[in-house]
Amino acid sequence: MKLKCLLIVCLIMGFSGFAQELALANQDGKYGYITKTGDWQINPSFKVAKNFSEDLAEASNDGKTWGFINRKGEWVIQPAFDKTKEFNSGIAVVLKDKEWFYINTKGEPTLTNVTTEKLYDFKDGYSIIRQGDFVGFINTKGEVVVPAKFKKAFNFENGYAKVLENEKWGLIDPTGNYLVKTEYDGVSNFYNGNIVANLGDNHGLIINNEFKVVPGAEDIWDFSNNSEYTYAKKDGKMGFINNKGEWVIEPTYDKARAFINGLAPVMKDKTWGYINPKGETVIPFQYRDAEIFSEDGLAPVKSSKLWGFINTEGKLVIEEKYDITAGGFSIFQKNNPKGFLNGLARVKEKKSWVYLNTKGEVLKNLQFENLELFH
Repeated sequence: MKLKCLLIVCLIMGFSGFAQELALANQDGKYGYITKTGDWQINPSFKVAKNFSEDLAEASNDGKTWGFINRKGEWVIQPAFDKTKEFNSGIAVVLKDKEWFYINTKGEPTLTNVTTEKLYDFKDGYSIIRQGDFVGFINTKGEVVVPAKFKKAFNFENGYAKVLENEKWGLIDPTGNYLVKTEYDGVSNFYNGNIVANLGDNHGLIINNEFKVVPGAEDIWDFSNNSEYTYAKKDGKMGFINNKGEWVIEPTYDKARAFINGLAPVMKDKTWGYINPKGETVIPFQYRDAEIFSEDGLAPVKSSKLWGFINTEGKLVIEEKYDITAGGFSIFQKNNPKGFLNGLARVKEKKSWVYLNTKGEVLKNLQFENLELFH
């Protein structure tokens, strides 16, 4: 029994090591992948490459034909495609000889009998299909799980998808059942148990299947960053509501961002500071711009053109000398963190990208022409 347990532990450790997160980096015009220790896991040898997804990454030696590599840098699917998209749910969309089709992780065509006028990427086990003017969903077996009856649909997120039916929005589960009936002029995704919606000029939350109007709200942001509070606009000013739809901080600010670690950045009179959930100023209004705190307890701020990082006491712990634009060299994604994530922050110093640790030290003193987040 002890030997069996030891073998299982070794297998788990080996698999975890194999699946370690890697960051795409460009050095001297070639692309490779680094580990969180700053070492090259895959040496820069590709003319162009993309982030890992499900342990496979799109890569090309000549910038014209694409294939997929594993986390050791080995070709798992040889470069034979004109265009590729990332793997999700074990399936990817590829283009070859002017034809788009699905492949599996062996590079073999799959789901060849799906009836759709356009191929959409899979996400979390489902893909949109289009038939005429309407869309629905299939699973990874190619089975229709939601008939094409919606005018628009978005991918499933946190178990539910936004759909448009008869010019009204709602949320469905993967069987097509409604979490929120298509009765609203706008609806958010399902975040941390909360849903934001609007009916005409009335903005509010859907609580226990009932629409609760937030008095005076002109707009409400979703709860993707915090399960208890989100920011909302009233009379052109920003304040905060709780997940019961109650104003907890009166709208007196010009701009606001989410609460993380008990602090939220807000702007008044063209300067930013940080408040607590009681609306008390904890870090004075003194910055030209300020972002949300990360779980690491640091937030990007700038007094002039460049960014540094403060701690939750408002002390500048990393000097303001970096750029923190949202993307490296791939698609600018929603919720792409501008600060620290798991102890590292991707920043730009002059013309080079680097990773900083929470002490402000550059990872292995390495500089890159381009640099991505870890995947």
